[in-house]
Amino acid sequence: MKKIVLGVLVVLLLIQFVRPTKNESKNYENDISTVVETPKNVKQILKTSCNDCHSNLTVYPWYSEIAPVSWYLASHVNEGKEYLNFSEWTSYNKFQKEHILSNFDEVLDKHQMPLKSYLIMHKEATLTKEQIEVLKNWIKTIKID
Repeated sequence: MKKIVLGVLVVLLLIQFVRPTKNESKNYENDISTVVETPKNVKQILKTSCNDCHSNLTVYPWYSEIAPVSWYLASHVNEGKEYLNFSEWTSYNKFQKEHILSNFDEVLDKHQMPLKSYLIMHKEATLTKEQIEVLKNWIKTIKID
């Protein structure tokens, strides 16, 4: 039994050296705010409820330094950015932008975002009805070139 416990501890220690790449870019040239007017209240909602998984501006909590949690978080962030990355908006083609915007309303109406698993540790990210309306009104102003 002692050997099993020691083996598990050694494995837990060794996996700490396998680090996922952090999602921390300071390049803002493709950000949605460079081409879409983004009022302060919208920026704040995005920062609080969306950007950790849908931008290159993830704010990592302390527990993101511990494997295997770090791998789980990296996977979620990467998956979120596959669907929408506000930091890469200008690099999307017209079809991609139309697709994202057409799903935005539905995702908000069904309260599919932020994910419930995210809200467990980030209660402040819960969107109020008013915030949902602000976001829905904002996306209606987005013109696709």
